[in-house]
Amino acid sequence: MIPYLQAESISKRYGEQMLFEGISFTIFKDQKVALIAKNGVGKTTLMELIAGFDSPDEGQITLTNDVKVGYLRQNPDLNENLTVLEEALRSDNPALDVIAEFEAAIKHHDESAIERLTVKMEELNAWDFDVRVKQILSQLKITDFDQRVGELSGGQKKRLALANVLVNEPDLLLLDEPTNHLDLDMIEWLEAYLEKTNCTLFMVTHDRYFLDRVCNEIIEIDQNQIYDYQGNYSYYLQKRQERIEQLQASTEKAKNLLRTEQEWMRRMPKARSHKAKYRVDQFYDLKERASQSRQDDKLELNMASSRMGKKILELKHIFKGYDNLLLITDFSYQFSRFEKVGIVGKNGTGKSTFLNVITGAIPPDSGQIDWGQTIRIGYYRQEGIDFQPNEKVIDIIKNIAEVIEFEDGQKMTASQLLTRFLFPPETQYNLVEKLSGGERRRLYLCTILMGNPNFLILDEPTNDLDIMTLNVLEDYLAAFGGCVVIVSHDRYFMDKIVDHLFVFDGNGEIRDFPGNYTIYRNQLEEEEEARKKAETTSKPKAVQEKSKPKVSNKMSFNEKREFEVLEKEIEKLEAEKAALETALNSGEHSAEELTEMSNRFGELTDELDEKEMRWLELSEKN
Repeated sequence: MIPYLQAESISKRYGEQMLFEGISFTIFKDQKVALIAKNGVGKTTLMELIAGFDSPDEGQITLTNDVKVGYLRQNPDLNENLTVLEEALRSDNPALDVIAEFEAAIKHHDESAIERLTVKMEELNAWDFDVRVKQILSQLKITDFDQRVGELSGGQKKRLALANVLVNEPDLLLLDEPTNHLDLDMIEWLEAYLEKTNCTLFMVTHDRYFLDRVCNEIIEIDQNQIYDYQGNYSYYLQKRQERIEQLQASTEKAKNLLRTEQEWMRRMPKARSHKAKYRVDQFYDLKERASQSRQDDKLELNMASSRMGKKILELKHIFKGYDNLLLITDFSYQFSRFEKVGIVGKNGTGKSTFLNVITGAIPPDSGQIDWGQTIRIGYYRQEGIDFQPNEKVIDIIKNIAEVIEFEDGQKMTASQLLTRFLFPPETQYNLVEKLSGGERRRLYLCTILMGNPNFLILDEPTNDLDIMTLNVLEDYLAAFGGCVVIVSHDRYFMDKIVDHLFVFDGNGEIRDFPGNYTIYRNQLEEEEEARKKAETTSKPKAVQEKSKPKVSNKMSFNEKREFEVLEKEIEKLEAEKAALETALNSGEHSAEELTEMSNRFGELTDELDEKEMRWLELSEKN
């Protein structure tokens, strides 16, 4: 195995806080590694060190010569004056540079530049890159290639940065929370992409299904030590639990032995200087091992919700849209007690608008919204906490209340509440701007729950939260004595919490689906399979025979015929592709014709890939 990156005894301190100390690990070629740790331990800091944006206080990080690194930062730094396509193509890759120049030449109808650049495009085999760039942007729902980067939303900018990293095809791909700002379709596309790509991967993500399906190794930073697990997330959970149980058993055994040794040390006369030195050394070694109990600080979310009456929320014939964009069409629903609803749908179908409408943040175009008198809303917004640069952590809570009274009569000071949310007294006077993204989310969650809500509305609550905090939040929501409405791209989180889904299909259509996300996704796949089967049934008999799966390892008569036809089709497509390449290099065509030929070149590439893949499948049976 070829080592791409080696971290040796690296340490990093952030102000007074030691993030990690003396940790070492190696990333080898073709590995797909995930980093797991609690918020505030320094996951993003470690990514910045590896990418070269920061340096460790101690130790060193070594990259193997010529290893090309691509890094998706949590908050990407983009050039807002460029167009989407220009930013996607920004690179030190010569092929991408030429594509960017070629696209600019077409845009400005520069015939001489087009003629010169088509030659370079051919030399660098850049036509395939051009197609691939636009395919990746389209998969990430970025379709206006001429739009200025400065006009994009935060989520679009993150997706554009992801596209730029992917099209550069780095040897080592560093991804910090890549699933944030992706809808469920995009996440599943990215999963499939990373599964089949040859790049080496090191990433931070809280998406547990993503971890399970993409990664083959987990690195965990826990209590200033690093642990390596050679498997996916499910394997990690099993082995981590075994490690903790083993540590606890070892500690307990050391404590029992320590009691015996303490008695021996106490009984031995002080005047005797020839005590067995090995036994005295053993005593101090046991004492150290017996003190190695785990200090697992756990988030406590056991606050009671307010009493809920019979009437919860009634929505009657709700309509909402903007100009020609219809987001909600004639939607009616009556909520019941203890309901837990998940909201799914592609970006731009109106999920966040729906939440803003029902909470009164924006009015509906028509329809009626009736809340019960006993309902207290807790609205966790996607944009997170709003704070001033000079605000301290404790100020955020004290600005709401110095003393917090809960429904069950319990009282807490602001400091006590923060301690329950894993902000110990020594950190409560830190500036909020110094907190990690996950710590800010946790503080924001604290401000929402301290109001004793009985109707929780959570818009992407899982972004930036570590897996340990997510597990506690899931348990809290599962036992929550009120209603919950969740918008989330975290499939594991949705599966664990919700009873049913509001599915936003687009064009204002919202349907109620009775089940969690996995059940919904399975049904979609079954419907797609049924559709394909119906299409196959409607084909002529000869075509049906050709598409039937074959059990035999040898080609059937129909497969032999298909194999022969494929060879001819591939030859024909390759000839057309070669002719297009010649035409593109001729310099005899207008910008419009070149654009049309470039698009056809992309179609041919896709068609050839598909047919060549099928040809390879059949050739294995030959």
